[in-house]
Amino acid sequence: MRVSVVIPTYNRADFVREAIASVLRQDYPGIEIIVVDDGSRDGTAAVVSQFGPTVQYLWQENRGVSAARNRGVAVSTGVLIAFLDSDDLWLPNKVAAQVACFEAHAAAQACHTDEMWIRRGVRVNERRSHRKQGGWQFLASLPRCVISPSAIMMRRALWDRLGGFDESLPACEDYDLWLRLTAVVPVSFLPERLVVKRGGHDDQLSRRTPVLDRYRIKALEKALATSLPAEHRRAVLEQLAAKCRIVAQGARKRQHADRWACYAAKEQQYRQCLNAECNQA
Repeated sequence: MRVSVVIPTYNRADFVREAIASVLRQDYPGIEIIVVDDGSRDGTAAVVSQFGPTVQYLWQENRGVSAARNRGVAVSTGVLIAFLDSDDLWLPNKVAAQVACFEAHAAAQACHTDEMWIRRGVRVNERRSHRKQGGWQFLASLPRCVISPSAIMMRRALWDRLGGFDESLPACEDYDLWLRLTAVVPVSFLPERLVVKRGGHDDQLSRRTPVLDRYRIKALEKALATSLPAEHRRAVLEQLAAKCRIVAQGARKRQHADRWACYAAKEQQYRQCLNAECNQA
């Protein structure tokens, strides 16, 4: 099965060189590599050109990581789709292991692997709450991301069904997609640490974007507007109330009166909805 690998990047020439090299070292032959440069001005184009025609390079005006990933998939041809963040790396057997999972399980729609974390060059242990697992993962996905973009592989049919990443979200776009994905299919899991997730650098989106929970709240509100089982709907309402409370408390501490009032009201609204639904159960 042909695998399309989409690598979005923005001003990470050195990182993206290593990311591409890690894909080229894969021991699976049927790989298509697409690098989508989201408006870099640091010589990224020259770096990617060193790999020759093996790597397809697309440049676009800066529109964000969601738009970059979506564009890469739009021009891809593989029946399986995978993503690699430009600051992450793959171990050589990552693609082959996931393809084998799909071949062994015809019903599987998505598969992710475990990962190892590197912070400023030092390996760190993940918290228990971040441990990966397989199966139906919607409830586990509500507090935080339980899937890494660099670890996921999915069938194109599932991608088409989900509609890609939400380009209106400047952050937490992966959290949003995983909620939509885990609501409709179980996820296969390979416990091998086949992804090296590198963090701690200043240009990470999570470090550059203030109050990330605002965007998780938007994703949860989208989920709430869909048809969910009663248990899932109540769990979404619980998370909405909790995250609105966190944002409201932060806004109050920083004397952002308008934001505090908005999210305090949202918290009250979602708690009332939760109480009403619990009473009906």
